[in-house]
Amino acid sequence: MDSSDSQRKKVVVIGGGLVGALNACFLAKRNFQVDVYEAREDIRVAEFVRGRSINLALSYRGRQALKAIGLEDQIVSKGVPMRARMIHSLSGKKSAIPYGTTSQYILSISRENLNKDLLTAVESYPNASVHFGHRLSKCSPEEGMVTVLGPDKVPKDITCDLIVGCDGAYSTVRAHLMKTPRFNYSQQYIPHGYMELTIPPKNGEYAMEPNYLHIWPRNAFMMIALPNMDKSFTCTLFMSFEEFETLPTSTDVMEFFQKNFPDAIPLMGEQALIRDFFLLPAQPMISVKCSPFHLKSHCVLMGDAAHAIVPFFGQGMNAGFEDCLVFDELMDKFNNDLNMCLPEFSRFRIPDDHAISDLSMYNYIEMRAHVNSRWFLFQRIIEKFLHAIMPSTFIPLYTMVAFTRIRYHEAVLRWHWQKKVINKGLFFLGSFIALGGAYLLVHHMSWKPLEYLRRPAWNWNHRLLD
Repeated sequence: MDSSDSQRKKVVVIGGGLVGALNACFLAKRNFQVDVYEAREDIRVAEFVRGRSINLALSYRGRQALKAIGLEDQIVSKGVPMRARMIHSLSGKKSAIPYGTTSQYILSISRENLNKDLLTAVESYPNASVHFGHRLSKCSPEEGMVTVLGPDKVPKDITCDLIVGCDGAYSTVRAHLMKTPRFNYSQQYIPHGYMELTIPPKNGEYAMEPNYLHIWPRNAFMMIALPNMDKSFTCTLFMSFEEFETLPTSTDVMEFFQKNFPDAIPLMGEQALIRDFFLLPAQPMISVKCSPFHLKSHCVLMGDAAHAIVPFFGQGMNAGFEDCLVFDELMDKFNNDLNMCLPEFSRFRIPDDHAISDLSMYNYIEMRAHVNSRWFLFQRIIEKFLHAIMPSTFIPLYTMVAFTRIRYHEAVLRWHWQKKVINKGLFFLGSFIALGGAYLLVHHMSWKPLEYLRRPAWNWNHRLLD
């Protein structure tokens, strides 16, 4: 397709959040005419920004997508590296579990600042525009038409070649696709909610070690803390709604924290803790799966609109960004042919996005419970050792997910295989040690038979055999 033909291709992106803005950059770079419609006002000029969690963990997949549009260095410079998990025990003892090698780290990034930078990047393309305060009211993918309501509340019909739904977990575009035949959809609210708290700077510096993702694992619930550029930490308490409901008063909250997170109270400050706790109620977390991600050659879903996931692997944004990158790679492969590209995107991407959804559910159990287990820590040491001596054969699950672009579903299959190998190896090692111990015992007995036979127990057994 030559540039003049692609110039005539008109793309409408619904949603100006992280994935919508990044997608608009990819599509504008292809010389398409791109219009982004965002229901909220421009967050760059808003006095108060309402939204989801403050922090995000940027890892390799997300960085590769940003790199493809020339924004990686700019975004990375505004992040705080986190090289390990810092586990806070109930006694106050701290221990670090590295994420990977000494050179591997994830980045704590401000959601708001990242979104602002991406919106500015979209507007740097002469063939792209962002329309704020425009809500999608009707979507007719078969006709390639959407109807939006702007600030004047007057319906406006827009025709285009491609509708890209990047409008989040409660996607309006997806709601329209759900009315079409053979569209599969499921959603699940997990029984746990989250609440954000703050650890402010102490004497102008970080109150805790900054280059870690801090975790207070308490088996049934947990709290985490991510560092910010302003030397504060954003803490998130993850807990069942039933547990939240047992804390209706400030006294209940203080007793709960003194029992479960005593070392965090002086870092937060009692008054600030109480203020933050009752500022907003605990927020729900939803997991969404659907298939396919497209309708013919006219409409495609990406990011949370296609696969909202719980936040416990830190891959929600990274998976959404990788959606954009995969789609861009397929557009290269099929020379911008939407008839070929959209079905292939669904076929290729659905197994991966469903796999990271399942992994994110699993990782919550790991973060709040398994990290307390000595057996889990022992397995991590074995994984690290095997990875060091056989780096291409044994790759820890977290390394595959956070520091490579191995497809998510392939990472899961490989992880299960590796666990089987390790467990079998430990079984045989245990059996070998047990047999060796038995041999040594018998060998030791054979040298001193009279000494053993003189013992009452052995004499008793000897008589029993007679």
